[in-house]
Amino acid sequence: MIDKTAIINKNAKVHSSVKIGPYTFIGPNVEIGENTEIQSHVSITGNIKIGKGNKIYPFVSINDPQDLKYNGEETSLVIGDHNKIREYVTINPGTIGGGGKTVIGNNCLFMISSHIAHDCQVGNNVIIANNVPLGGHAVIEDNVVIGGNSAVQQFTRIGKMAMIGGMTGVLHDVIPYGLSTGNRNSLQGLNLIGLRRAKFENKDILGLSEAYKEIFASKNINENISKLNGSFKENPLVKEVIEFITKDKKRSICTPFS
Repeated sequence: MIDKTAIINKNAKVHSSVKIGPYTFIGPNVEIGENTEIQSHVSITGNIKIGKGNKIYPFVSINDPQDLKYNGEETSLVIGDHNKIREYVTINPGTIGGGGKTVIGNNCLFMISSHIAHDCQVGNNVIIANNVPLGGHAVIEDNVVIGGNSAVQQFTRIGKMAMIGGMTGVLHDVIPYGLSTGNRNSLQGLNLIGLRRAKFENKDILGLSEAYKEIFASKNINENISKLNGSFKENPLVKEVIEFITKDKKRSICTPFS
């Protein structure tokens, strides 16, 4: 059902099962999948593809990148399936300088007034709490939780199943399964509760805990990693952390010494 006051451009591709509320505006290059619900006073313009089963709440704005270098070039935004995008959330497509595409996965929750900037890559099952902005080019992997009133600096990476405490300034990349808090974030340990809830094998969790101590035994992280024995490197959780740390990056790694 589409409310009679909604404005839907004739070139937009809107599935017949989509619900659109009063005074919502949908631009010409927008594609919206089946069973998505868009409530009142939402504005969606640009090259935007929205999947199925999403729920978009009032006053959401999906519009041009907030980047002074952006000059109207053709870029895009892809949003997956079954996401909840709450009131006053803003999401921006990509820029040429960042690859031209912002991507959001499936089953995410973006709480009130959060912001997804240009060229961000957000995985699946991500929860971003109230008033959290992601700077441009941020990479947020699967199952990450970011607490309210935090801020994520541009080009920052947050690894799989990491948790960011409320009111944290994220300037350093956070390893997979890490816990990070602070005015300028430091590493507080591992998300052991999340690992157990996800039903990882206990031996792998224990191995990760031991490897964590070795990796951050001193400030020379790369040297510490080189000293890890073979059994640590065979642990799939440890392997993910090592790959994350040694991958090319724009930001420093968040450590207990940050």
